[in-house]
Amino acid sequence: MQQTTITVAPNGGRRTKQDHPAIPMTAAELARTASECLEAGASMIHVHVRNPDGTHLLDAEAYKAAIAAIRAEVGDRMVVQITSEALGIYSPAEQIAVVKAVRPQAASLALRELVPDASHEAAFADLLAWMRREEILPQIILYEPAEAIRLAEYHQRGLLTFDDVPVLYVLGRYAVGQTSAPADLLPFLAPDQPHFSHWSVCAFGRYEAACVTAGALLGGHVRVGFENNLYRADGSLASSNADLVRDVETALQYLGLRG
Repeated sequence: MQQTTITVAPNGGRRTKQDHPAIPMTAAELARTASECLEAGASMIHVHVRNPDGTHLLDAEAYKAAIAAIRAEVGDRMVVQITSEALGIYSPAEQIAVVKAVRPQAASLALRELVPDASHEAAFADLLAWMRREEILPQIILYEPAEAIRLAEYHQRGLLTFDDVPVLYVLGRYAVGQTSAPADLLPFLAPDQPHFSHWSVCAFGRYEAACVTAGALLGGHVRVGFENNLYRADGSLASSNADLVRDVETALQYLGLRG
């Protein structure tokens, strides 16, 4: 079985320190979180940056400052992935522009945001072609199985320059109470669904660890963190993102999924 990788998503674009005092909001806090989560077992950090008032931001200079701070803390021992998430604020063109301005090591791209209709397909294809030329690793965010089918269709039509682009399955985004369950993964992996050789899973709520561990057992990689969940596997409030990483690292070690 493959060795599972762990990504930490420490802040997202919505939660603030009112939700949890350890949510990193500044470049320095992101750097410190990266170091703690690297030690706990994470190999990639999924980064959001914020305005001074704490609201969601897509800004090249803010991203460059955060990346520089993280690199100063962890060097090249961790992959730094930026988000292009719109949160209903930014247009697809603005999302694409910030990725190109930052030229990050990796970037996540929500299919439903970047391709809200057929008129955006060409721009999405051009972005992926540019990312391949620049050796920037994409990860396509899929919120429901129908989006996986749409992505596979783009590949069949020749719109994707990557033979098998990495994807992230998001579990429970629209569940009652926004709480995921391991069974939420099954529709993405149904026999009639497209197969992606490199897929990851993230989940909302206190069963995050159970959801991502199930995903790892089925061949996926995992993402955990305060973006989607504040609670440890035992139901207690986590003191830090590193707690969530450490819980999953321990589970995967016991299952033989970590080296």
